[in-house]
This record gives sequence, structure tokens and C-alpha cells, in this order.
Amino acid sequence: MRPLDPRLLRHARAARGYLALTVALGLVTAALVVAQALLLADALGRAVSQGATLADVRPAVLGLAAVVAARALVAATQERWAHRAATRAVNELREGVVAHAAALGPRWLADGHGPRVVTLATRGLDALEPYFVRYLPQLVLAATVTPATLLVVLGLDWVSAAVLVAVLPLVPVFMVLVGRLTEGRSAHGLATMQRLGSQVLDLLAGLPTLRALGRERGPVARVRALGDAHRRATMGTLRIAFLSGLVLELLTTLSVALVAVGIGLRLVHGGLDLVTGLAVLVLAPEVFLPLRQVGAQFHASTDGVAAADEVFRVLGTPVRRRGSRPAPDLARTVVRLEGVGVRSRGGLTPAGLDAQVRPGRVLALVGPNGAGKSTAVDALLGLLDPDEGRVLLGDVDLRDVDPATFWAQVAWLPQRPVLEPGTVADAVGGPADARAAAARLTGLDAVLAQLPAGWGTPLGRGGEGLSLGQRQRVALTRALLSDAPLVVLDEPTAHLDAGGEAVVLATVRALRDAGRTVVLVAHRASLVALADDVVEVRAERDVVEAAA
Repeated sequence: MRPLDPRLLRHARAARGYLALTVALGLVTAALVVAQALLLADALGRAVSQGATLADVRPAVLGLAAVVAARALVAATQERWAHRAATRAVNELREGVVAHAAALGPRWLADGHGPRVVTLATRGLDALEPYFVRYLPQLVLAATVTPATLLVVLGLDWVSAAVLVAVLPLVPVFMVLVGRLTEGRSAHGLATMQRLGSQVLDLLAGLPTLRALGRERGPVARVRALGDAHRRATMGTLRIAFLSGLVLELLTTLSVALVAVGIGLRLVHGGLDLVTGLAVLVLAPEVFLPLRQVGAQFHASTDGVAAADEVFRVLGTPVRRRGSRPAPDLARTVVRLEGVGVRSRGGLTPAGLDAQVRPGRVLALVGPNGAGKSTAVDALLGLLDPDEGRVLLGDVDLRDVDPATFWAQVAWLPQRPVLEPGTVADAVGGPADARAAAARLTGLDAVLAQLPAGWGTPLGRGGEGLSLGQRQRVALTRALLSDAPLVVLDEPTAHLDAGGEAVVLATVRALRDAGRTVVLVAHRASLVALADDVVEVRAERDVVEAAA
């Protein structure tokens, strides 16, 4: 990422107004810095060389106090708006990367990009705040205060200006050299954090299974090793920041010393008056200060800059162009899968799938594990494009249909139901009397009897507070209450006992009796026996994998 990447202004609107404010405040700061130096030099010079009293220099002292107060006010305003802009920009980038990842679909996320998106949407982008709060303002000051003070020095004493111009380019040269090394270390640290996040997510997802097998402590060493690697990468960046800061401080101190020595010699020989010499001496550090601060704050912002680069890579991934035709009425439309095949690492799963989803009937997709039943459902729902074949809504290709008009007619129950935070009533929806009737059919009434507040029981993110089987019943009740003509159930009995299986069977019968179309991914014979149409899903493995 460049010092000021245009992509940041394009994807984070909050950064645009903040940049304009920062430039304006930078210009004000440049004027205040020059005024402060001139007023201070005038007051001290007159007091020392001319013997001026306090009354004589009172206007200069009062002006100096006003300038100092104004600089403090500008700095406070900058800090306040920097934090606000950082929060808004990070939120915009976070929303953008999540929305873009969702538009890219589950297949893209499953190809190893999921952990990267999770890391960026959680801790990764929080590191961008130092870029806004500290680095970007100093960058603007380097572009405003440094040239302004250098021009004033040139007008006061061309010899000192020549010394500053000769030494000044060394500062950005050292900054670039150190910055390139730090950039690589920050990218390495972000990659380590992504691996750590992926490991922790996998551990959390499989923790119930690990506990059942008595292996919950097995991954501890691996997680600790990744954490130590991230710590070492962070400490390496900090060491480089310390050393580079020392180099910049030494360089600028020697440069100011050269200017001070030249001024002192000319003051002794009478070639320079005291007021001018003091003004140049006060302005000389201000020429280097913004550049020194840019170098110092660059290291604090590198983690955020590396995360922003990752965000721009995600946002730059092209999304499949969606159609704009409205979807036909699924209550009267046959949905056909013609030769649908989706390529995976091992071959096609499914391969050459032909199926017809006819209105008012129950279709069961059967086949061994790994054959591609859930993938076929994703293709049917338009969540991924098949590599072979096509999905037709009547005579209209699903690729040409506006997804919003299609998904509005579909109720989908995945293997792990997704419930938004709220009460049980919010998760189910529908009027109270209809909820009660549907709950009796799906067995949710028995679950409600065990909950402390019944329908008003609050649920956490993802349905936290309910077991997986209870979430399944909530999702079944929601599907039963929806008016979507097409209901897709992906292995609805996978996490249920015999009683739960009977509930699912009764729900499917109720859906069919209501004239709604049901697509099932089924393993149990009872579900297959209930279906009007049964289609076997098969996979086509690559020859290399089959030989292995």
C-alpha cells in the first residue's frame, strides 16, 4: 500500500472528508509554526541584543501565547476527528469485505479464503487506526510544514537553507530503506495471525468432537507455536522501528547541529543578526520534525497497512455478474438441473446431475458422502455457478435471474441453521397463533416449555442458548411459517434423534399438503420413502486420485 492509496479513498468514504480536514489543518499548522518561530526569535533577540523590557516585548509574548494555544487546539481537533474517521473507515472496509466475500459465494470462501476474511473482519483491520490517527496527519504535515518552513528559512538565510536542502533528502532515503524491510515483516505477521485465526476457528468448530474423544488438549501446542511466531514477528517489527527511529534522530540532530554551528560562527563575525539567527535556529528542527514523525509512526501503521492491502485484494476479486430478469413464480414453475457438475479438488462433485423440481412435490437427493449433494443444493440456490450444465427456472437460466427475486421465493434450512440474535419469537416470525400451531407440529412447543421465558427467551449469535437439535426445530418452524413456495432442507435429520426425525417427517408432509415444493438432501430411509421423486447424486473422481 502506498503512503496514501487511492483505493482507501474509493472504498472508505469517511477517509475523504478526513483527508480534506487534515490538509486544511496541516496548512494552518504550517502558518502557526512559522509565526511561533518568528515571534519567539523577535522577543528573545530584542531582549538580548537591544535590552528590551517586558513591556516592549509584551505584544510578541502575547502573540506567541496565542499561537501556542492555537497549535494545541489544532492538534486536539486533529486527534478527535482522526479517531472518528478511523472508526468509520474501518467499519466501512469491514462491511465491504464481508459483503464482497458473501457475493463471491461459499465456493470462494471454501478455497482457503474464509480464514483470511474472518481475520480481516475481526482483529486485522483494527490495526488500521494508527494509520489514520498518527501516520496520515504526519504525512500531510511533511507535505505542508516542511516546504513552508524551508521557504521561510531560505528567505531569512540562504546558507542555512542550503545546508538543510543538502541533508534533507537523506531522511526519506533511510525511511524508504527501513520501510521496505518493515513492510515485509508486517505482511509476515499478518499471515501468521491469519494462520492462528484459522487454527483457532477449526479448533472451536471441532471442540465437541475432540472432547468426546478425549483429545481437546491436542492442538494446544500448535496454537501456542503460532502465537509465539506472531509474537516474534511483532517484536521484530518493533526492534526495527526502534533502530530506525534512532538513526533518524541521529541524522536530524547532526543536521540541526550543522546549521547551529554555521549560525554561531556568523553571529561571532557579525555576518548575521541575532533575531534572524534565532528564527532560523528555531525553524531548523521544524523542517525535520514532520519527516521524523512520519518515519516513527510508519512502523505503528504497518500492520494496518498490510491488512488494508489484503482488503483491497479481496475487494478486487471479480464477482460474477448477476442477471436482472425477475424470477418466475416458483409455485407454478419447474426447476431443472441439466447435466450440472461442479469441479472440486478431486473431480466433479456432483457430476452430470439431471433433476426436475416439480411444484407441489417432494424431491430427495440421495448418494454417498462426498458425492456433492450439498454442492448441488448450492447450485440450485444460485450460491455458486456450476462448471458444467445449467440450472433452469422454466426456460430461464438461473444466471440471468435477479437473485433477490429468486431468493425471496425460497426457504432454506442448511445443515447448521443460522439464527440471528433476538428472541425465539423473532427467529421464528409470523403471527402468534400461527406460531403456536406450527410449534405443535414441529415439536418446538416442548422446547419452549423448557425455556425460562418461552417465546421471549433471548438467543445469542447463531442461536446461542439452544442445542443444535433445538435450533433445528426453530428453523423448521420458521420454514413452515414462511410463504416461500420452494423449501430446501439440507439433511434436516442429521442432528436429531428418532423423535426429532418424526417431527421432520410431519413437517415435510405439512409442507407438501400446503402445495409447497420441497427439496431434501436425505440419508435416512424414512425421508427417502416420503419423497415423490428420488434422484441419486454421483461424483466423478479424477484418475490420479482414484489411482491413489
